[in-house]
Amino acid sequence: MSFESIEDAGDPRLVDYRDLTDVALRRVMEPAGGLYIAESAKVLTRALAAGHRVRSVLVQDKWRADAERLLAGRDVPVYVVDAAVAEGLTGYAVHRGILAAMHRPALAPAAELLAASRLVVVLEDIVDHTNVGAIFRAAAGLGADAVLISPRCADPLYRRSVRVSMGTVFQVPWTRLPEWPAAAGVLHGAGFDIAALALAEGAVALDDYAASGPGKVALVLGAEGDGLSRAALEAADTVVTIPMAGGVDSLNVAAASAVALWELRRR
Repeated sequence: MSFESIEDAGDPRLVDYRDLTDVALRRVMEPAGGLYIAESAKVLTRALAAGHRVRSVLVQDKWRADAERLLAGRDVPVYVVDAAVAEGLTGYAVHRGILAAMHRPALAPAAELLAASRLVVVLEDIVDHTNVGAIFRAAAGLGADAVLISPRCADPLYRRSVRVSMGTVFQVPWTRLPEWPAAAGVLHGAGFDIAALALAEGAVALDDYAASGPGKVALVLGAEGDGLSRAALEAADTVVTIPMAGGVDSLNVAAASAVALWELRRR
């Protein structure tokens, strides 16, 4: 690795970190496939463990030792800046030590992930990055084999999703599905029972559904407020619900994912 001290936020070497939304980063075509930002030493550690490649690293001097430890033996430029330059460059106070511009890996075909899975989570149009990150963390901790997301779902590699997930977006296999009903064809073709988690008349209690012993389950979750689309509900083999008490009708989608995954995995 090479350490390069930079005092000017306008330096062209820092272009990957300068006022770019993560949507813009996805469209950066040099290198081909786009970039994402890994924020903090823990997240970078997990990204490297998953085999992701580093393009460059931005660090303040007090965290230089962390960069040396993590990147030992790698041919990577490390740009050293002070706190003022880092904040002026990125647009926010950088207090997690390390930012790394990472090469975005190619997504695997959905059929490939499903072939090696028995319990998967499907996210339909969940646009809140915090919820996406929290669901990935639940998926990793509670044993889901993969996460599949709709075309309009928030990017799991957006820096806030990555941070909230504690880097588990790098350890849980994920890819994108097509729109319904094509997505149902992919899931059914791999032998999955599609279970839509929703408040609906005639919905089956989650514990009863889990007790019925479905062999391979695709748990479909929708956005806060709007919930699942009509197309998703029509594609489902079963609509399931979490029995609630205390006058509460539902949980936050991330909390609901954890409850459902625990019940399904436990059975």
